[in-house]
Amino acid sequence: MKCLILGGGGFLGSHLSEALLAQGYEVRIFDRPNLLRFTSSRPHASPEWLEGDFVNREHVTHAVSGCDVVYHLVSTTLPRSSNENPAYDVETNVVGTLHLLEAAREHKIRKIIFASSGGTVYGIPQEVPIKESHPTEPICSYGIAKLTIEKYLHLFHLLHGMEYCVLRMANPFGERQRIAAAQGAIAVFLDKALRNESIEIWGDGSVVRDYFHVSDAVSALTTALAYEGSSRVFNIGSGVGQSLNEILDAIEILLGATVKRSYLPARAFDVPISILDISKATKLLNWKPQVPFVEGLSRTVQWLKSNSAISPRP
Repeated sequence: MKCLILGGGGFLGSHLSEALLAQGYEVRIFDRPNLLRFTSSRPHASPEWLEGDFVNREHVTHAVSGCDVVYHLVSTTLPRSSNENPAYDVETNVVGTLHLLEAAREHKIRKIIFASSGGTVYGIPQEVPIKESHPTEPICSYGIAKLTIEKYLHLFHLLHGMEYCVLRMANPFGERQRIAAAQGAIAVFLDKALRNESIEIWGDGSVVRDYFHVSDAVSALTTALAYEGSSRVFNIGSGVGQSLNEILDAIEILLGATVKRSYLPARAFDVPISILDISKATKLLNWKPQVPFVEGLSRTVQWLKSNSAISPRP
């Protein structure tokens, strides 16, 4: 079986690529041109690389050709920037995905596995932990685009029988997460703490998120490949919340040093709390996170200490 990973050169995609290769799958990576390619830990099993533009229908069709399964990890925007230009969000993410779905239908792709956003599609939670049945009221264009893609996946299933699985991810972190990115608080915090630089926090640090190690995100993605049940939308996270202040406290304990903190005005698109209920994935996918939060922090610190180069984009 050949798997196409759209966005496979990034943080999550690079780890997924190695996991699929280790399980004996053929892997094709599609990502933007001139991307710094990660160094595989499996030199005798390398992915095929294709470069192109996700919004270019011909590029995407070429990437899909000859594959059996597609992992859709691409996002051209971030939550913090998406509200500045919602039209761009739709033109690139939603329309780009529609081109992908048409190409997948034409080439008889068996299944599409989509990395959605458990932190944005629900909006301000009415209750926590958040179940998949919770109302979806995103407060940023990023979340609306993710939810729209979910709906189109279901439409193509109804119209054409296309199989799909949606994983509403919380906040994965770990090795290779790019410290210069605008997304990925833990990697940024750890890098600044190691450099004894001040860590900027939007708001008073009470914002709570669900953080989990990248290896657990990858295990969910690979598990979804073999899943054949009727439920198609799953929350994927730790099921536990950590405030930004609690993360900084954990970093101080891990490093044995005080970190500098700088508090800035809160951002309008940040929901106050987001903790996902992962019981459905535990029951139906037989998946649950394996890496404790502190262990994930420690692994990330060791990677940052041993890698001076910028890691792939998230």
